[in-house]
Amino acid sequence: MQEPLLGAEGRDYDTFPEKPPPSPGERTRVGVLQNKRVFLATFAAVLGNFSFGYALVYTSPVIPALEHSSDPNLNLTKTQASWFGSVFTLGAAAGGLSAMVLNDLLGRKLSIMFSAVPSAAGYALMAGAHGLWMLLLGRMLTGFAGGLTAACIPVYVSEIAPPSVRGALGATPQLMAVFGSLSLYALGLLLPWRWLAVAGEGPVLVMVLLLSCMPNSPRFLLSKGRDAEALQALAWLRGPDADTHWEFEQIQDTVRRQREEGSLLPSPRQPRPGWLQPEGPAQPPAAAASCLQSSHLSWAEARDPHMYRPIAIALLMRFLQQLTGITPILVYLQSIFDSTAVLLPPKVDAAIVGAVRLLSVLIAALTMDLAGRKALLFVSAAGMFAANLTLGLYVHFGPKSLAPNSTVGLEREALVGTEQPLATPTSYLTLVPLLATMLFIMGYAMGWGPITWLLMSEILPLRARGVASGLCVLVSWLTAFALTKSFLLVTNAFGLQAPFFFFAAVCLVNLAFTGCCVPETKGRSLEQIESFFRTGRRSFLH
Repeated sequence: MQEPLLGAEGRDYDTFPEKPPPSPGERTRVGVLQNKRVFLATFAAVLGNFSFGYALVYTSPVIPALEHSSDPNLNLTKTQASWFGSVFTLGAAAGGLSAMVLNDLLGRKLSIMFSAVPSAAGYALMAGAHGLWMLLLGRMLTGFAGGLTAACIPVYVSEIAPPSVRGALGATPQLMAVFGSLSLYALGLLLPWRWLAVAGEGPVLVMVLLLSCMPNSPRFLLSKGRDAEALQALAWLRGPDADTHWEFEQIQDTVRRQREEGSLLPSPRQPRPGWLQPEGPAQPPAAAASCLQSSHLSWAEARDPHMYRPIAIALLMRFLQQLTGITPILVYLQSIFDSTAVLLPPKVDAAIVGAVRLLSVLIAALTMDLAGRKALLFVSAAGMFAANLTLGLYVHFGPKSLAPNSTVGLEREALVGTEQPLATPTSYLTLVPLLATMLFIMGYAMGWGPITWLLMSEILPLRARGVASGLCVLVSWLTAFALTKSFLLVTNAFGLQAPFFFFAAVCLVNLAFTGCCVPETKGRSLEQIESFFRTGRRSFLH
């Protein structure tokens, strides 16, 4: 049985001294003001995720328009259209790589604001494109901005949010990305493709204006020795009536401990009454700042178990998240419906799945702090396993589609040599692809979609948070690019059922990984979570 994260009896888990709870009236009054300001700062940041979701699916209505363009310089072939769609993931991988430096160099807030530069330039290039190179460059720049915000925004949100609402706020990046995608679909019915790019500039501008009025992460400011700014930022986020000194001292002591452990001449550890309780009087801010050294993570520190274990968990979660098949399924969603026997038109099916995706993320945001992270991850992986297995079995044993195959040639050879019955337009069996895909999207959006990003920002040590979050995004989007480009090759060689069976097997691995490796972080402060990885007890990686 897995040991509890925190709260067990004994010296090792006596992380913080008990603090008398405030009265109900005081807790309500302070909590409302605190949450209002945190919500505002979160909204300003996650506008970057809205732009990311908008840019991700920009090609959905644009590729069909360009394939029939009368301008020979913009008329796309199938190969060019494929690169126009997939080059975004390469840009996102580059953005994640840059976040490894910018997250700690500029800080979380300024890195998010910096993403507006390539995003605005990318939309401008696509809006005024007169050739393929402008489309590809614009697409890559918006991908770069998306990858940068994907690494920085979850870290910023987790560092400013109190534990009581961090789970709900941790789901907002995924929620806003989905809402951005749906906004693009809606505007695509009304605007030509160039004006879609112009409309994408709006959220970027609003994000920059709002974030310029928001504070930086108090934890980042403390890590740079800017104690006065950190205390001021924390006081603004928590409200004038909140007692921020206790929380400030916790964060300050965690930062000081990391700098002491990262020193080239570490002193022997002395026994303490609690992991984060300093001996004697609290160190003043000036003294704490004096022990702050370089914030760069050294290779020797990276080999420390309390560093590499949470980083390994975050990286594996991002890798396994993509291996569930979410990116190729979303990219080729309508093509998958074209290649299977479905009762409803493929465009209608795709729109229904998009609505289900938004609803599922909303449910996850509301239940994440109630049900816990691990419970939702278990339900998510089980649902995706059932959905992928059902889709694979349906393609292998189910009826053929009476409609011609899609233009991308998806599953062109998958049904050759099989003895499947032809589907009739009124057969309710042909609802199976839609229902299974809805189950897959619902399972992903309720667990492995938003929670993977949330846990990444929660469990990564403060000293490694900037570099490791960028590395997670890099791994994620390189995996997405590899899966997206190989999906068609696999389906043409082995049939459409082959990738679905593979995705189902990965979901089983996700179940086992969640059970033995993922900690429950519901209701825990970032300092408590980091303290868990520092204990000398056998951890969940062993």
